[in-house]
Amino acid sequence: MLASDSYNTVSTSLQLTSVPKDTTGLERIMLAAQGDLQRLLSAFFARPILVKCIYANASPRLRPASPENPITQSRQVHLICANRVLCIATSLVTITSPQAEHLFLDEQFPIGQTFRQLHRNPRFTLLSVETLIVRGKRELRRTYTLETKGFLTEILEVFPDRDMFTRGEAWLLEESDLEGTCASIPENEPDQLMV
Repeated sequence: MLASDSYNTVSTSLQLTSVPKDTTGLERIMLAAQGDLQRLLSAFFARPILVKCIYANASPRLRPASPENPITQSRQVHLICANRVLCIATSLVTITSPQAEHLFLDEQFPIGQTFRQLHRNPRFTLLSVETLIVRGKRELRRTYTLETKGFLTEILEVFPDRDMFTRGEAWLLEESDLEGTCASIPENEPDQLMV
């Protein structure tokens, strides 16, 4: 297990193992996010974080979701702030409860907010963390699962430029150089959800 969470009446400890040595404290906080990444990014940048759905492909909904009739959805969203892409999240979601189906597919809550609407803390399992250089930018990636009764997701998150965590506001206000993404989307498009 790459993330080990423990607590007792007087202490709390979160240990992340197999994390690259140059990972900063702020990056470790983001790597430990458990369905509340948008909330943490909003606190860090002191601005709303928008969710832009790039694609969402669900299996047919012939009957209400159940363990015998799971509904799956593959999806990708971009988390956007001030017209900059902060994170690209690609997920496979498995739904086995009608309540989770309604919140996620009908009401269209993002994954983290679905857990909040269900009033459940998901079980978090960090599967991998890596850093790469892509097009001259330092990327941070994590793969993890979030699970509660009736709702399971495996997510790959890519933070396309680690400089956002060290430069903050200055990075945010730079002109975007992320070609082929939705970095210049107006913040009032109807398919964006504000967190």
